[in-house]
Amino acid sequence: MNNLFVYLEIENGKVEDVSLELLTKGRTLANQLNCQLEAVAVGNRLDKIGEQVFPYGLDVLHIFDDARLHPYTSLPHTSILVKLFEEEKPQIALMGATSIGRDLGPRVSSALFSGLTADCTALEIGDHEEKKEGKTYTNLLYQIRPAFGGNIVATIVNPDNRPQMATVREGVMKKEIVDANNKGKTVLHDAKEYVSDVDFVVNVIERHIESSKINLKGAPIIVSGGYGMGSKENFQLLYDLANTIGAEVGASRAAVDAGFAEHERQIGQTGVTVRPKLYIACGISGQIQHIAGMQDSSMIIAINNDPGAPINTVADFVITGDVETVIPKMIKYYKKNSK
Repeated sequence: MNNLFVYLEIENGKVEDVSLELLTKGRTLANQLNCQLEAVAVGNRLDKIGEQVFPYGLDVLHIFDDARLHPYTSLPHTSILVKLFEEEKPQIALMGATSIGRDLGPRVSSALFSGLTADCTALEIGDHEEKKEGKTYTNLLYQIRPAFGGNIVATIVNPDNRPQMATVREGVMKKEIVDANNKGKTVLHDAKEYVSDVDFVVNVIERHIESSKINLKGAPIIVSGGYGMGSKENFQLLYDLANTIGAEVGASRAAVDAGFAEHERQIGQTGVTVRPKLYIACGISGQIQHIAGMQDSSMIIAINNDPGAPINTVADFVITGDVETVIPKMIKYYKKNSK
């Protein structure tokens, strides 16, 4: 009762990174609230899930194991969460801002009349005062996300309805094991008590998932280009640099919209959130939407002909100059000094 819940996304018996990131953040929030961290696993053949999630500080794992629950379909998963939340009455419920989370979250929040903040980039605990009503609320979930096209960062609170629900984008939270030896409690539920046969009206006959050939999240070095690269042809310079130093190529939204790079390479609020060891921003002005997706990189190098570019404010090193001149020199001197 009154605990913090995380919905686990599971694919091929493996808990997705976004769920592990939410468990890490959830543990921190639960400690602040002095409550338990609980998780919900819905699917099939879930006997190995506990050993994956308990090291992240999980106290209780709720398992709904039924062959009909995999792959994900909207109605049965919604019915399970709605009834479980009605029974357990969590104060906070979190899930990933993925295709599944964006389908499931609104359904559950609508059924519970709880409200939902989508695509959060940060979560904190704090107080809130309603001056007109003379009320003060303590220990609310601050649901923080960019708004108005990323021009402002909004903090949203839900004072009265429970659970406080939010979806969080993958990559914006750190994934850290709390205690490798942590042993929590596992609760096995009978899915038939939560789901009716009518909920299985949709049957997945065949399912295809094509994995991305671009691995921005796992790349230790990213060379990223913006509209300032000037053309798709100039973007080839980034691939040359990336091949030289063993990096992956990313892009800003402006570069993607201009056709310089594929959408899969887009980094920022509407793309991928990354935190590599080294991020080289080439011809990127640094709008807040882009900075939100890469500001946690260990080291940032900005290459731009505008000394006042916003990207420079978050960069560790700034190179002022034309990318067409600077990048070939970087390639040249790297090759010279790496022999």
